[in-house]
Amino acid sequence: MGLLNEGKSLSHQETMKYAEHVRKHGLIQFINQYRRFKGRKGDPFKWGDEIEYTIIRFFEDRKEAKLCLRNGELLAVLNEQERTRPDEIRALWRPEYGAYMIEGTPTKPFGGLETFGTVEANMKGRREEIGAHLKENEAILCVTCFPRLGCENFTDPPYKPTPSVGVSGSLFYPDEAINQVHPRWKNTTNNIMERRGEKPYTNLPVFRDVNTKIPIDDTYQRDENAAPDCIYMDTMGFGGGFCCLQATFQGSDLDQARFLYDQLTPFCPIMVALAASSPIYRGFLSETDARWDIISGCTDCRTEEERGLKPLKNNKLVLKKPRYSSVDCYLSPANKKYNDISVDYRQEDFEQLRKSGVDEMLAEHIANLFVRDTISLFSEKIHQNDEEERDHYENILSTNWRSMRLKLPVPEENIGWRVEFRPMDVQMTDFENAAYVCFVVLLTRVILHYKLNFMMPISKVDENFSNCQKRDAIKTTKFWFRQNIQEEDGISDAENKPTGVIVQMTINEIMNGKGEEFPGIIPLARRYLEDQKVDSDTSKKLNGYFDLLAGRASGKIMTVATWMRKFVREHPEYKQDSVVTERICYDLLKTVQRIQNGEPCTELLGQKVI
Repeated sequence: MGLLNEGKSLSHQETMKYAEHVRKHGLIQFINQYRRFKGRKGDPFKWGDEIEYTIIRFFEDRKEAKLCLRNGELLAVLNEQERTRPDEIRALWRPEYGAYMIEGTPTKPFGGLETFGTVEANMKGRREEIGAHLKENEAILCVTCFPRLGCENFTDPPYKPTPSVGVSGSLFYPDEAINQVHPRWKNTTNNIMERRGEKPYTNLPVFRDVNTKIPIDDTYQRDENAAPDCIYMDTMGFGGGFCCLQATFQGSDLDQARFLYDQLTPFCPIMVALAASSPIYRGFLSETDARWDIISGCTDCRTEEERGLKPLKNNKLVLKKPRYSSVDCYLSPANKKYNDISVDYRQEDFEQLRKSGVDEMLAEHIANLFVRDTISLFSEKIHQNDEEERDHYENILSTNWRSMRLKLPVPEENIGWRVEFRPMDVQMTDFENAAYVCFVVLLTRVILHYKLNFMMPISKVDENFSNCQKRDAIKTTKFWFRQNIQEEDGISDAENKPTGVIVQMTINEIMNGKGEEFPGIIPLARRYLEDQKVDSDTSKKLNGYFDLLAGRASGKIMTVATWMRKFVREHPEYKQDSVVTERICYDLLKTVQRIQNGEPCTELLGQKVI
């Protein structure tokens, strides 16, 4: 969700007047917080998850499904319950980008292995809690991207996009679909466009079926940036308006948090492929299974100078990546040798951090965050006490949407150094969502227990990110991964080259093993449960989750994206033209609802009965 401040939001012009002020004081705030908490140690293992939900309205008579713009009403009721009956609620509810979205988290963090068996029930309780406030024919679904988002009249109530006025300038996405509860999202949408100097956009290749027409529609005649054979998306709503699944865990101290941040970074693209659940955009089947690059393009606020299209004049740096991207570097000093891509940062920011006692690797990371200008600022938060407050730092951190995030302690809530794992699409059922977050968090325990080492050049992680979103990537693509994960790093010679054996493997080989060449992550996780002598109920639950992930890695169980493609292509109304009609969308989401509520679906879930 990111930082939410109350007050008057500033326009882009007003915000840019204070961009250097925010940068200067944000750095000071981080330095002060770092000095205060760098020695904090002994925090217990705690963790939590975030699920973003979509509110759907079904029209049974017309056989149509629409995005229901009622999150404001629902949040008012749910937040009042949180305020007046805090001991009775089962979840904390917060706004998200779309007026049809809502974010749910547990009221209290999970902890040791004995709590992992409660996660799925907690997620079910969340849906029940919000479900009690839905109207007839409304549903709360876990879908990454509403299949017809951006099509005509895709919201309820219906609104028309206004390309020549408003905050987004989109051909497809009306401003009314953006969250109305808090001004942050409209402000950010407009400021991204204003800063860039044009609308951000993505051209996503359409899936070419037997009868697919090229051009796919007339968008290329209406916008010069649109490619005729692509699904064109032209605002932050295409990405910010999608739903994801995230997990956050607490390290015992800063060193452990940095270590686990690094170790999980190579897993990000692997989990993107395993969690892929978004093959349909603007009513078309695409060549992509996951949302990552779409949101990256549709939140790209880099100017032409920063993108290297014009010589630097008003900006200081050419920036390699948008602000929504995979991480640029590892954080632990021992992993410096794997940072084989130069990190973008202002030299003066880096030097200020170093002179203030921040080590080289962490200084590069923080300075890299601060190459971005603020894109959302509130008048009441301009002038702050840098010794006590840190909103300027959080402002920059929360709009660097990276695959991983290192988070400062929150002493007033007794929260220590944390790491956020951010790349996964949301899954359809509580069973799947619990399986994915439990696996990611449990992996941190496996890494620490067996002293595993997943380090590989950051350039290989970026290459994997380019490939993990492709259609059917699990079956068709190999990924760079470290083979000798049970060996500590060494240095091969005076050139400081790492000794990690980096090879290309399928996701099946990475997750399930490759004979004597590679043990497989899931077998190691199963072994860990045995070593820890976990109680039988928890072991059964977690091994059920491992079965799902092992099945998807092998291709025996479909990813959500593969299942959705199959559903569309087998629908009687589908004309082999890549088009997902109103009726197909309705039937797809009604089926999602039934599966979410317990209807068996072995091709998607294996033998699991919800």
